[in-house]
Amino acid sequence: MARYIADGVSRGSIATLTPYRPALPLDIFSCPIPPSSSDGENNEISLTDGVSYNHNCRSIPAVALNALIAKKPELASECGATADDVDNGRATGLVFVSERDGGLETLHVALRCNGKVKVLSLADIYGADNFGGVRMEDTGGFGTSFVGHYADLSIIYVSTKTRVGVRRTPWTAVYRTNLRTGETKRLTPDGQSDLSPAVSPSGTRVAVASFQSGWTGEIEHLKTDIVLMNVDRYASGGSLDRKPIVNDGGWPSWGSDNIIFFHRGIEELEDPASGRSRTATSWGVFRYDLSTMQIDRVTPTGMDAMTPAAISETKVAVATIRSRTNDYFMTNWRGEEQYRHIEIFDVSSPDQPPVKITQNIFTDADYYSPFVLNDGSRIGYHRVGRDTMIQKDNGNSNVPRIFDNMQSPHVDVKLFRVSSLVPSFSADGSKFAFVRNDMKNIWIADKQRLCLLQVCSSPTCIFSLVWNQNPDMDTLYACVVAGANRSMHIKALSNVSSSDSYVVFIQLTKGDFFNAYPSTNPEGTKVVFQSTRDHGDYEYKNLYIMEDAQIGEFGEGSVTRLTNGPWIDTQCQWSPRGNWIVFSSTRDKPAAAPENYNELDPGHFAIYLVNAADPTVVVRVVTSGDPGPGASSIAGHVNHPVFSPDGRSIAFTSDIAAVSAEPISMPMASVMASVRPYGDIFSVDIDPDDICRNKDIDRVHRVTHSRYEYSTNAWTKLTPTIPRIPLDHMMSTM
Repeated sequence: MARYIADGVSRGSIATLTPYRPALPLDIFSCPIPPSSSDGENNEISLTDGVSYNHNCRSIPAVALNALIAKKPELASECGATADDVDNGRATGLVFVSERDGGLETLHVALRCNGKVKVLSLADIYGADNFGGVRMEDTGGFGTSFVGHYADLSIIYVSTKTRVGVRRTPWTAVYRTNLRTGETKRLTPDGQSDLSPAVSPSGTRVAVASFQSGWTGEIEHLKTDIVLMNVDRYASGGSLDRKPIVNDGGWPSWGSDNIIFFHRGIEELEDPASGRSRTATSWGVFRYDLSTMQIDRVTPTGMDAMTPAAISETKVAVATIRSRTNDYFMTNWRGEEQYRHIEIFDVSSPDQPPVKITQNIFTDADYYSPFVLNDGSRIGYHRVGRDTMIQKDNGNSNVPRIFDNMQSPHVDVKLFRVSSLVPSFSADGSKFAFVRNDMKNIWIADKQRLCLLQVCSSPTCIFSLVWNQNPDMDTLYACVVAGANRSMHIKALSNVSSSDSYVVFIQLTKGDFFNAYPSTNPEGTKVVFQSTRDHGDYEYKNLYIMEDAQIGEFGEGSVTRLTNGPWIDTQCQWSPRGNWIVFSSTRDKPAAAPENYNELDPGHFAIYLVNAADPTVVVRVVTSGDPGPGASSIAGHVNHPVFSPDGRSIAFTSDIAAVSAEPISMPMASVMASVRPYGDIFSVDIDPDDICRNKDIDRVHRVTHSRYEYSTNAWTKLTPTIPRIPLDHMMSTM
């Protein structure tokens, strides 16, 4: 997009969706060890100011907190804290990830004193040179570095700020920033990727989860190795002394300078007798002794345990899921053992049951990523702030809004997150249609209203919505599934803006086929869509065009086949000029590639352009791997392409940047293995005049940096003027 910035003209807004980001904010809390069994909720203390989403927290040692205060006195002045308060424990500090700055997931520091909390970002303290731009940061810790021959303190953390040229490679690397000078060094060697750094108690070494063998599309179990290195190369004769110590491990946590706890995924066939290849991953926490190189399992089999936080050489706090659920949206009732809770295991007392920490607070809540406070007398964690979601401020609920503005890497393109499924905007950006997670309610929003347009009764399910590109048509198309069969029909809703709360669908497709992803030409007279109609087993899908967008296949309407082949052509959109159609396809998938991965598609999606008037002209635009021949160039996912309103760029979702966090640590992890994540939003500039000049474009632009999956997106001409309607307004009308 960079070549179009100079004209100073806005190129619209990209709307995107994160289906696994909790609808209600995450926040950070702590409770004592052991918690009181009589009044569990009052055991819990909120640790932040409650602004935005806050998670993945660590405590700040007193000496490091004093260094931060010396660098930025404003951190302490509003709380009235002094260095003496820090030394005596009256003032404490935390480093955590917050999403308060334009939706970026970046590190922030909180100082707590006298009942007050002051929060600053690392960019507030050290400036934008090292902590600026669109990026993701994670997992702050503190270690010892050197300036000349003098020891100094540093913060150790993960950042995605440095572009990686090789596709399907994580951008996550570990950095060290000197607390006194702000000088920043990269610890992860070039060409490698690390996650989850943990600093040793002495502050001289850091353990990381490293992609020693790269990333090849793993969804839940990343298969990283635990790698050890020095915090500063001056500590060991000019070398970081980087070396792997544990194969297949993640989320390290030091019990002492000699003991590291970590979690590991164990894969097994779900049902060996069935002959199916689907595997299930269980999780356990293990203990590694550096002196003996011995690994011992800490948590028992038959349950999941992950994200350890060491309390001592023998004690460790872990998040546990004692019974998995496969409920995709977690809408059904769950028992206590199906929630993620915090427990403490002690390897020195194997006959004693673990200490349950959070079960006495809310039994029906999920708790994530424990950390140790007050020398092990308290345990911290993050969870959805359910106790704040009903609070009112001047009569308005603080439940999150439909739209969240996000920081965009491009000055001429705005970016915002949508709290809905498959967002769809009218061509002029004045109207917005969406469905909620139940996939049964159609909502229409404009600057005057939010309207529940239709409520479907079970078993009808609305898969997606899209507006006719001609605003005069005022027509909305929906993909609707009815009954137990796998067929899906495209239906139209006319005169949407003038309709009352009930409208009638007009069916456009015939037969028991899977028809989806409709998109009209700019005139609004034709519809391109995906269908299985010439592949009876539903395995393959091609593109077709309805010659009449109002009657579809009925009456004198007809359908013309656009693409033809034993592959999947999907997620199509007509260009603003009407001459091309962009779509995602597996047509270049190698013959030897597996049919599925754990009964999911194995990828091999790329983006293509086809000439709408001459379907023999097809050009591959973007692949998930590095452009060129071979299976590795198209191994992953490039999906959901959409044109910019001026037709000069295409935005899409892709795993080009692999993953940016350990998936098992995140909300919805217990069902994440049932879906194939797409990754982040990217864009590519195209030649709008010569289709052949768009073959295998090398330069792509990363738009989002996130631990969450961005699954679908839309690009609207104008920035929406739709009011920020809270989600609880929708909930009250359901």
